[in-house]
Amino acid sequence: MAFFARPQSASAAIKIVAPTAVSSDSTKSSPKKDSTQRQCRNILIYGSCKFQDKGCIYSHPPRPSTPPSAPAPMLQPETPSVSAKLSQAVNAPVFVPKSSSLPPASPTFSRAQAQTPASTLSPSPPASDYDENDPYDPNYYVSNENNGLYNMYATDSVVSPMQALDVNSYSKSYYPQFQPEYEQSLEYFPPQPNFIRQPLDYHLYSLPLPSPPPSYFISPTLRTDLHLRSEIIHTAPAPGLNLPDELQGYHTLVPLESTSGERRKFGNWYSTVYRATGKDGHGYVLRRVSDFRLMHQAAFQSIEQWRLIRHPNIVSVHEAFTTRSFGDNSLVVAYTYHPNAQTLYDAHIKPRAPTFVQGRLQAAQPHVPERTLWSYIIQIAGAMKAAHDQGLPVRMIDVSKVIVTGRNRVRISSCGLADVLTYSPAAPPRVPGVPIPAEQIQEDLVMFGKLIMALCCNNVVATNNFGKSLDVVTQHYSADLKNVALFCLSKPGAHKHIGQLFDMIGSRLLTEMDDLQNGMDYLEGELMSELENARLVRLLTKFGFINERPEFARDPRWSETGDRYIIKLFRDYVFHQVDERGRPIVSLSHVLSCLNKLDAGTDERIMLVSRDEQSVLVVSYKDVKACIASAFADLSQT
Repeated sequence: MAFFARPQSASAAIKIVAPTAVSSDSTKSSPKKDSTQRQCRNILIYGSCKFQDKGCIYSHPPRPSTPPSAPAPMLQPETPSVSAKLSQAVNAPVFVPKSSSLPPASPTFSRAQAQTPASTLSPSPPASDYDENDPYDPNYYVSNENNGLYNMYATDSVVSPMQALDVNSYSKSYYPQFQPEYEQSLEYFPPQPNFIRQPLDYHLYSLPLPSPPPSYFISPTLRTDLHLRSEIIHTAPAPGLNLPDELQGYHTLVPLESTSGERRKFGNWYSTVYRATGKDGHGYVLRRVSDFRLMHQAAFQSIEQWRLIRHPNIVSVHEAFTTRSFGDNSLVVAYTYHPNAQTLYDAHIKPRAPTFVQGRLQAAQPHVPERTLWSYIIQIAGAMKAAHDQGLPVRMIDVSKVIVTGRNRVRISSCGLADVLTYSPAAPPRVPGVPIPAEQIQEDLVMFGKLIMALCCNNVVATNNFGKSLDVVTQHYSADLKNVALFCLSKPGAHKHIGQLFDMIGSRLLTEMDDLQNGMDYLEGELMSELENARLVRLLTKFGFINERPEFARDPRWSETGDRYIIKLFRDYVFHQVDERGRPIVSLSHVLSCLNKLDAGTDERIMLVSRDEQSVLVVSYKDVKACIASAFADLSQT
């Protein structure tokens, strides 16, 4: 067992000291017995003697076959009388260890030792008999009984050799008869606490960041887009363009494309696009066709029919007229202006210079994502169906005429212009609601198929090499998209119409509808964040009307008494606070919070302090709101 320690040298095992002096009568009455009659002290201490069969001269009682229920009867031999016990105790040598750093035994152990029978004390054998035995450590039991820990009284010199010992070595080698009782005694010791190892920087851990507060403004991306559109609407034209100042009620003309060099041809005519401001102050797009002479006034009949169509994927047509303000006979058609829009050619097909992406020079994405293409196909197909139902062919399905006005939002522009340019008096008049001829339906479908192939291959003339273009579509896109393009480019049929295209699109219509609804929810949420701005502007306007009016500057009764004084102190509380160092506090969240509470008229109380710190008022937002209403009413009546 672990509570034994081997001596460092044979000379330090046991020191035999002469017995203490006693009365001569007691000594004579109990004569000294022969050593062969004495029980071996190893039996009393250790329960067995290693030298029993190697010449030990002391008595060794026979070992029982089975371990007894109590160790006391086995360890205590029968003694003839009390006088014999006293005689043996008197003649027993005293154990004096070589060195011990352990403290003296506690009173608990002393009482236990006092109850030990005297017969157990017998003279010890010579020191040479204990050279290979471990000394007995009585303090181990005391520390185990009191605290359950051995190292309570031990020092470094005792702990280090004890830690190297095997706990079960003695119990297995020397005391097989006590093994069951020793295992039962372990149940009385309290369990040792398990130490949970913490990371070295556990004290540096902090709570997760709180969720961001609700924003009072729209997202920066949407705000930037809207600001850019507003800025484009109000831009002034560059000087030296020689544009007319006024054109049939439209003014401030700004060209949206180059007016010199290479110009886009519209059939056999050159066209230019301008932005202008109408009589109502709204922006309009004026598409001008140069050197066009109108021969028949009836050519504007199709423009009147297009004015009646209002579709989310068609740029609305307003009017058409001819003018000589540009120095020639020009045809001008007015459309609704969508600022910051660009054509499909500029958005996807136009070559771009390589850009840096994460520190690397990368080329632009060569192919349009299929999800974006399906969105374009569904929107353009819907616009075509709306026009065909009204008996009007589109005839403007081209990458230079379809514009992108938002995120994946496309509209067909320049509608009705081709009808005016190609008007023929011999053609039958169009009647709203009457189906258009199959030839015109096929013309629109073929133009639609060419647009799809151009976007898939990033090439305007992709259909000129149809086989290679079809391989590109097959390699990068799904079979459904390929079938839609082939349907539009296939031969005309008697019953071929745009409605069959929606049967081929199938469930992708539901996906597009889900995206539209999600986009609507997003915009409504952004609008809610700006809903309160008007209320705050009204409050700030009332503050400007009431505080420090110049006509009442010499009248202290206006701003230094009554309701106006509370409003003045509240203005300082909201806008003129300083920190402990006297620096101004510029906190927009504080201003918004105070103004919102003021507009709601809450019962929350605040402390208003005058600038000279001589007056302190405790009022609620409800009281301040009533003061503002009263002061503004007095000002309005004067």
